[in-house]
Amino acid sequence: MTPAKRQERPRRSDGEESYRRIRDAATDVAAQRGYDGTSIALVSAASGLPASSIYHHFRDKDELISAVIEHSFTRWRAAIDLPELSAVDANERVMALGEAAAKALLDTPEFLRLGLMLALERRPEEPSARRMFLDVRQAGFQVVVDTVSSLLPDADPHAVSALATYALAGADGLFIAHEIGGDSVDLLKMFSLHARAILSLAATLDAETSRPRRSRPKTTRTRKATPRQAVAE
Repeated sequence: MTPAKRQERPRRSDGEESYRRIRDAATDVAAQRGYDGTSIALVSAASGLPASSIYHHFRDKDELISAVIEHSFTRWRAAIDLPELSAVDANERVMALGEAAAKALLDTPEFLRLGLMLALERRPEEPSARRMFLDVRQAGFQVVVDTVSSLLPDADPHAVSALATYALAGADGLFIAHEIGGDSVDLLKMFSLHARAILSLAATLDAETSRPRRSRPKTTRTRKATPRQAVAE
């Protein structure tokens, strides 16, 4: 599953370079100042291009931040797409994906950093950048679901979804811990531990799924005779 593409304005080939310069500058500014602290003026100064050039490519700041989130997620998704993993054991695949996901987040953290801030905010009008993050997050969730399904091919879909939700929430928490603690939090090591925890939970769920259900023996209740019935007897 891929996130829904935003409506892009047509660009000439000679405008691709300015588009990239603007998007990359916006990425740098947003990484330092967040969504609210980013402005067209700051992006203009960082890119060396006039505001008119920015508005030629993007309707407003919100559309610009949407492009930053989408591009960052696309890079992250490409970094964890490891075709050679299809031939390895499912457990090894989970460990390898955990390591790849951590490395990719260290290289391209913008979509998750900006997205989590936007997702937790409540505004009178939802920014399109927030909707973009929710779209790419759903795509990321599907990646996790597919991975869990390879571990638990016979599991109930609700169990698979629950474990995928747990896995994604844990990844969010580890990313936030790294954002707060910086280099004191070894993200690669933490994701390795997280992957092992997921494998352990998957094994538990698999055992519960394959365990035959015991049928309860039927019991017949004997009602005590009432005094009137006892006399009659």
